[in-house]
Amino acid sequence: MKKLLISTVFTFFSFVVFAQEYTVSGIVTDSDGQPLPGANVILKGDGGTITDFNGKYSVSLNTGNQLIHFSHVGFEPDNRSIFVNGDLELNVTLIKKAETLDEVLVQAVRVSADSPITHSNLDKEELEKRNLGQDIPYMLSYMPSVVTTSDAGAGVGYTYIRVRGSDASRVNVTLNGIPYNDSESQGTFWVNLPDFTSSVQSLQLQRGVGTSTNGSGAFGASLNLLSDAVSNEANGEISNSFGSYNTRKHNVKFSTGLLSEHFELAGRLSTIQSDGYIDRASSNLKSYFLQGAFVNRNTLIKALVFGGTEETYQSWNGLEDPEKLENDRTYNTAGMYTDKDGNIQFYDKEVDNYAQDHYQLLWNQRFNNNWSTNVSFNYTKGKGYFEQYKEDEDFETYGFEPIEIGGDTINTTDLIRRRWLDNHFYAANANVNYKNNKVDFTGGAFYSYYTGDHFGEVIWAQYASDSKIRARYYDSNGTKTEFTVFSKATYSVNSQWSIFGDLQGRFLNYKTTGITSDLVEMIYDEDYSFFNPKAGLTYKLNPANQFYFSYGKAHREPSRNDYEQGITTPEKLDDFELGWRFASEKTKVNTNVFYMNYKDQLVLSGELNDVGAALRTSSGESYRLGLEIDAEIQLLKNLKTLPNIALSTNKNVDFVSSRDGELVNLGNTNISFSPAVVAGTMLEYSPVNKLYLGFLSKFVGEQYMGNIDSEASKLDSYFVNDLNIVYTLDSLPWVKEVVFSALVNNIFNVKYISNGYFYTWDDDFSNPGTVTTIEGAGYYPQATINFLLGATIKF
Repeated sequence: MKKLLISTVFTFFSFVVFAQEYTVSGIVTDSDGQPLPGANVILKGDGGTITDFNGKYSVSLNTGNQLIHFSHVGFEPDNRSIFVNGDLELNVTLIKKAETLDEVLVQAVRVSADSPITHSNLDKEELEKRNLGQDIPYMLSYMPSVVTTSDAGAGVGYTYIRVRGSDASRVNVTLNGIPYNDSESQGTFWVNLPDFTSSVQSLQLQRGVGTSTNGSGAFGASLNLLSDAVSNEANGEISNSFGSYNTRKHNVKFSTGLLSEHFELAGRLSTIQSDGYIDRASSNLKSYFLQGAFVNRNTLIKALVFGGTEETYQSWNGLEDPEKLENDRTYNTAGMYTDKDGNIQFYDKEVDNYAQDHYQLLWNQRFNNNWSTNVSFNYTKGKGYFEQYKEDEDFETYGFEPIEIGGDTINTTDLIRRRWLDNHFYAANANVNYKNNKVDFTGGAFYSYYTGDHFGEVIWAQYASDSKIRARYYDSNGTKTEFTVFSKATYSVNSQWSIFGDLQGRFLNYKTTGITSDLVEMIYDEDYSFFNPKAGLTYKLNPANQFYFSYGKAHREPSRNDYEQGITTPEKLDDFELGWRFASEKTKVNTNVFYMNYKDQLVLSGELNDVGAALRTSSGESYRLGLEIDAEIQLLKNLKTLPNIALSTNKNVDFVSSRDGELVNLGNTNISFSPAVVAGTMLEYSPVNKLYLGFLSKFVGEQYMGNIDSEASKLDSYFVNDLNIVYTLDSLPWVKEVVFSALVNNIFNVKYISNGYFYTWDDDFSNPGTVTTIEGAGYYPQATINFLLGATIKF
């Protein structure tokens, strides 16, 4: 018995000794000795942590041999095998991936983790989970203050994004630092770059004014995307997905890896097709991406060619009929006409058809640990049309002369028309960066030239009169030049305080000639000079808490549609941001308060023109005041949640509108398409290795489609949920891995509407001598429950 007791006690103490936990801690830095906040510290098996704002980490490990994996976006991973028999200090230096462009190419338009700019990041790994054919706006759906919508209802075809209530034409978008917004409309049309998500290495969304960028001013946010990095090793993949509404995506990707340790050739071919949730709202999309690269220790040169073609059946009319909205919500009026027997028919080629090709040359040069430069050149070619069947059109509109048939004068006709856009965009960009332990300075210049021809043709007419083949019934040209210079710097005063400053000058000229599709002469030659200063402070209270404040000023020129309405006054914005960031081993929280004060803000009126483009009106004085919170909370070792919420009030000040034939001051009204509450969450669970389950939720509060607070213009709030499943098979013969993905959208089958339009008109016919304002609205119903299933084979 005594021996048994002694043996038991010895075994117990042995277990305690050998199961003793010790602390391994240290700092993760880059090769310049700068701390890396947000680096992943992953333990073999389960658990881990991330570094705080000073690059510090601390983990608990049992005695014995242990493996720790250190990684950070844009850096080579570092696996450390250590023997633990006591508390240990382990400092790690991560080496920048020589092939990535983050440091030089996008440094001019991106900000770092501790910058006083409100921002969020997504990398390739996160994008791949839901990349089954939907456009980039849907990849951003669950980011703070983001609202997405789709004409066809299911995220394929024409899709749109709003950030803090600002539509896509006010979100500055750059691809590798080159502006993607159309120079005239200022919109971003992702349908022209199908499946571009598959060629994105990482992206950053800055909310508010953000830092200086190239192209049109950021009045709600700026989104910059970095295309695929150079791969060291040869690889390939084949991806296929299928889903509701006959949606399917197929792509192939390849990379030769580094040949002779310096050269790489990589590419992608993609096709996406969908019938759409809305009737006949089909999409037939094709795209390509090809890059050749040269890389050595200090030089990276890339030549990129990418683009796409799209043919989408029009669905921009929305649905105005309340009965159909209730009982036939997929009804599409586009292409509708009446045949000779009085039956309703639909023209089968009521389509938008456009091709866009991008050519980029990027040269990054690092001279030493302090100095680096980037030079890039771009040419974008776009050409296409949309086709429409029109009934009983006046001859006069198309330059036709009246004709006599059987003694009757004919001056109207059914016809098919095409409205064309043929444009060219040239850009050059040059930046220089200097960095040491105290200062991070970037300066640069940007120049672009755009020219676009707008014209219309009649390709068939029931009565063609004396028309000639390929004659243009309207013809207009727009040219735009832009020159931008900027300098920005971050200065570290000490270990706690840093100062950020940013100065930008934008100089523009926009010139138009000819007549518009409304047969109105459009002659403008406008110059704009904008000075946009920005400044901020960051204060690190301790390793877990960081505070920042920033101020930014921005100006924005009107778009072509604004000019067509006679609006030439630029917009002005003063943006104030106050934020707090918290980071611990299991929790990260970002909180910020913003106040955006506008002068002559061009807000959406709620109305559409005859081609479905949103019209805007000047609101005079207006503002947005809000609170944004987003977090990442590790609930269990294999369960985490990423919630976010944005609460805001968005007001026009003393808004004046025409009502019943008189101008009326409505006082402070809500800015259109600006919900007071936008919230989302992602609940991520990995019950076993290689299996990912994501439950995603989005709530968007009620919003007005106009600026007069009319109940007829109100969109109801909605709450939708998606389920995302990813399972990976590896250690397979002949292939590296096979990734199976599933996405069930709107899993609870909610009938919701995320977008629409609102209009008014004055009616003086019902009561002669009086004017009554009549209101109307249209809506874009979104898909009920639908799914996408995919498989990717990686070699």
